[in-house]
Amino acid sequence: MDYIINGIIEALKLLVSFNRELYEIIFLSVFVSSTATLISSIIFIPLGLYLGIKNFKGKKLFSRLLYTLMSIPSVVVGLLVAILLSRRGPLGFLELLYTPTAMIIAQSLLVTPLSLGLSYNLSKNRGKKIERVGITLGARGVKIIFLLIRELKIDLFINLVTVFSRAISEVGAVMIVGGNIKNRTRVITTSIAMFNSMGNYSTAIALGLVLLAISFIINSLIYSYHQEDY
Repeated sequence: MDYIINGIIEALKLLVSFNRELYEIIFLSVFVSSTATLISSIIFIPLGLYLGIKNFKGKKLFSRLLYTLMSIPSVVVGLLVAILLSRRGPLGFLELLYTPTAMIIAQSLLVTPLSLGLSYNLSKNRGKKIERVGITLGARGVKIIFLLIRELKIDLFINLVTVFSRAISEVGAVMIVGGNIKNRTRVITTSIAMFNSMGNYSTAIALGLVLLAISFIINSLIYSYHQEDY
């Protein structure tokens, strides 16, 4: 029990002392996950809203496939990206493997089904009523999408932070395409796994506390927006 308490004390000391390696890991994690979330959301939130209010052939099958992809294992995505970016892969000439860019690509692909699926489901359940109101007021096409975004902004924000949470907490994809290289591609989750295996519990605990803090901030934001909504 003592080594756990000592580990927590040492972890707090590392955080307070602004240990350079520790904060490089934290900042890279936030940067990679934020960028991946932004890339997937800008494109696929509007697309999900559009598909949710439209009736098209095969919509039920599309829904099933989309909901399946929302829970795709991260290691599968990481393996796919690694194959594409490897030297013998079709995109090997870009030399992106084991770089933060490769990690952003992998996380973007990982969270895209979630970003699309959450907005699609939200629009499918609540978008039709908003669309009818918009049409009554003379809105058409892109204006309907902007109206949906405005009316569903609270729920879309919650979906956005859910996507970010999925990105920053995953380990498989970034481990495969990033390689967990010191001062280059180490992020919080891969570092926790590595430091734990090395017996460096204080640093692992410090990074774990940061993840908990991020989770607390995210949930606080969601709670605040819910309070504003009601």
